[in-house]
Amino acid sequence: MKTAFVFPGQGSQYRGMGSDLYQSNSEARKLFDLANDILEYPLTDFMFEGDEEELKATRITQPAVFLNAYIKFKVGKFERPDAVAGHSLGEFTALAAAGALSFEDALLLVYDRAMAMQDACDMEDGSMAAIMGLEDEVVEDICSGIQELVVPANYNCPGQLVISGSVLGVERAIEAAKERGARRALKLMVGGAFHSPLMEPAQSILAESINDTTFDKPFCPIYQNYTGKAHSDSEEIKENLLKQLTAPVKWTQSVRQMVNDKVEKIVEVDGKVLIGMIRRIDRNLTTETL
Repeated sequence: MKTAFVFPGQGSQYRGMGSDLYQSNSEARKLFDLANDILEYPLTDFMFEGDEEELKATRITQPAVFLNAYIKFKVGKFERPDAVAGHSLGEFTALAAAGALSFEDALLLVYDRAMAMQDACDMEDGSMAAIMGLEDEVVEDICSGIQELVVPANYNCPGQLVISGSVLGVERAIEAAKERGARRALKLMVGGAFHSPLMEPAQSILAESINDTTFDKPFCPIYQNYTGKAHSDSEEIKENLLKQLTAPVKWTQSVRQMVNDKVEKIVEVDGKVLIGMIRRIDRNLTTETL
């Protein structure tokens, strides 16, 4: 059975994440401690004991989500996946799991990405909202008809599309979505307009970090957010990572492409949110959560 492993993104953090694994597994403990040394601050203190507000800080959230999922995959001694994918930030975890990035390089890239995105958020206020119960094309039409900046950001699954943009643009899109019959249209508690043009300032910063990092050929293809297709070429992977910052996450498209490429089973490492989306995309897939 052809199996893909998928990795969660920002928003999957929780208080106490990784603490049980740190106590019970010596290999995991070494990696957690190494991460603290690499980042030069006690990330695990925030993961194990931090409150929800601390965990929401981008400089904490993104490295924490990466670290927890990567270590669970690493110490699990699973058979090599036939493909990998990650939702937004999770794409970096997927690349590390597939051998394209070393643990240290992936962690540093995630940290650089987090800081660059935080700086972009500080430059201009932005917002995001989840629109549920409308066809993707309807939401796209709503966004294109609003004068202020608002764009599709996450194609999560049929009937669920996240939008992103200026505060006013998102508010007006929410009202328009309700008028068009959306089942729900609610603002998300996030720090900025991720996967929108407001993240452009972060691209130049992340580009320098990516260009200074060695990417190896992954041992299996990665389905990337920017294209929704499988990639193995290092230069393509790097380019798509950069474009992902300002472009929508094509999760629905990625899963459908996996099915077209004969993937029969998808395993989510460290969460259940992606599997919930995947089941709505294709109920014939075998799914598992770790």
